[in-house]
Amino acid sequence: MQVNSLESILDTEGIVFLSYGGFLTQSLIAGMVEALELEAESHGLKMNVSNNIMTVFIELAQNMMNYSKKLTNEHSDFDPKGMIIVGYDKNNEDYYLFSRNLITKKDKEVIEPKIKQVIPMEKDELKQLYRELRKSGQHKHKKGAGIGFVEIARRSDNMQYTFEPTQVEDMYYFSYRVCIHNKQ
Repeated sequence: MQVNSLESILDTEGIVFLSYGGFLTQSLIAGMVEALELEAESHGLKMNVSNNIMTVFIELAQNMMNYSKKLTNEHSDFDPKGMIIVGYDKNNEDYYLFSRNLITKKDKEVIEPKIKQVIPMEKDELKQLYRELRKSGQHKHKKGAGIGFVEIARRSDNMQYTFEPTQVEDMYYFSYRVCIHNKQ
């Protein structure tokens, strides 16, 4: 099997604290957050780094639950499945979070402008935008309000994303990678 290859990669490139692929529920996310908190504590992470990891993890998992679809020609089939990984990159001494799930073209058209808006923003601009969105209440309980991407950007040091077309028309694999510097 490929276990030896995986161990070799982890030994040279970093540590995976959590990896999960499959169906997501709120209770499962809560259990994974608890596991991440224990890992953070056992590795002696500073509180701000740990908090940033937990917050970004929750936002990524929520996005996966809100947008995941089945890979079919029927685009309305909701399917809260995805993959999420939290790890430590020894080479860069950064923590990373990676998520991947299936979305529709319609969801891509909602998500991409929000990500493009926040990636180039400075921390003080993100803070101001976050306050404005919270204060306005305009998107308070609306799926896809965009405040989650602002929160991820506020708490991370680098974000990258891709939308890869699938074999099914108007369906994409949405991959999102976030780095958090280890400020210890």
